[in-house]
Amino acid sequence: LELVVLSHSDDDHVVGLLDLFAELREQRANGQHETIEIDALWHNTFDQTIDFDRSIEARVENLSVAAGADPEAMDATGAVLRTVGQADELRVNAGFLEIPLNAGFADGLVSVDNAPGPIVLDNLTLHIVGPTRENLEKLRKEWERWLDRCEEDIASGEPLVKEMADKRPPDLSSIMILAEADGKTLLLTGDGRGDHLIQGLAQSGLLDDAGTYHTDVMKVAHHGSDRNATLQFFKTVTADRYVISADGKNDNPDMKTLTWIITAAKDQNRPIEIVVTNETSSTKQLVQTYDPADYGYRLIIMDRSAH
Repeated sequence: LELVVLSHSDDDHVVGLLDLFAELREQRANGQHETIEIDALWHNTFDQTIDFDRSIEARVENLSVAAGADPEAMDATGAVLRTVGQADELRVNAGFLEIPLNAGFADGLVSVDNAPGPIVLDNLTLHIVGPTRENLEKLRKEWERWLDRCEEDIASGEPLVKEMADKRPPDLSSIMILAEADGKTLLLTGDGRGDHLIQGLAQSGLLDDAGTYHTDVMKVAHHGSDRNATLQFFKTVTADRYVISADGKNDNPDMKTLTWIITAAKDQNRPIEIVVTNETSSTKQLVQTYDPADYGYRLIIMDRSAH
């Protein structure tokens, strides 16, 4: 592989890579043939994106101890600490395997601001469209404000720690990429937010004169969660084909997201395809509520044998 990209170090994105890198490390240590060769890795750790002085991690650790009696609070803080550990583990294993990390990016951070320009690999061109330094700084300040509130309230027995579970710092710091090859484009959104993506496209000079962008294929962010997009987003960034990886867990893909996609397309008279990895209650509801023939969309559900 010429390049491996981890959009962000959340459980459902990083675990497979952790397993792969650990196996490669064991093979190398034992002098065995390695399963696959990797030339480069793009991976932003928590301290690179949000916590460059490690102060947030320390404060979250303190909250985790102080909120020990609240299971939900423990889950929320535990998720953050687990993410930090997983990110560091992947970085260590990449170093052991001598895989260059974020090579060519200023300060070693994969971001719109630090990109040397479009990255060309043979016929493939990659544009970094997220995260931006501005959004990372806003996210850091948001975390600091949340920690300030929690540290004040936790002594009262009413911890707010669980509130941050919806903020998901790894998600909002996702590496987002626009890939171009042979006249086709693919937008890889990680678990990023729609408004952040639009800002990244604008900063990269990729929006048209109307302030919009059209791609052949869009990987819909965060498994189709309605917390990451709006109807206006799907009118601003459009696609011929929308791909959603979700199995119904946490109600994803959300019905709102599916509705926004087909409504935006219908309003703009665009025929589209929606490709989903699994049939879920929301995909069934979509077809029952919005006739594909009337709304001009085609829903494709992957064959289970292809998973």
